[in-house]
Amino acid sequence: MAKKEVDLSRAQWRTSSFSGSNGQCVQVAFVPDHVAVRDSKDPQGPALIFTLDEWAAFLAGARDGEF
Repeated sequence: MAKKEVDLSRAQWRTSSFSGSNGQCVQVAFVPDHVAVRDSKDPQGPALIFTLDEWAAFLAGARDGEF
């Protein structure tokens, strides 16, 4: 199933304070009903788009040591 286009034009991208200042970070934006993730080195490049359920499953897996 194809994912719906998500408008990221007004997204407010966040970088973790744990990332430091080396410029090699993952950025996250919370937009209506979705979470977007991008590479901070390529802010005009593609973003991965997740539903809220997919994001919650990812976070649960990270907390449980799956990765």
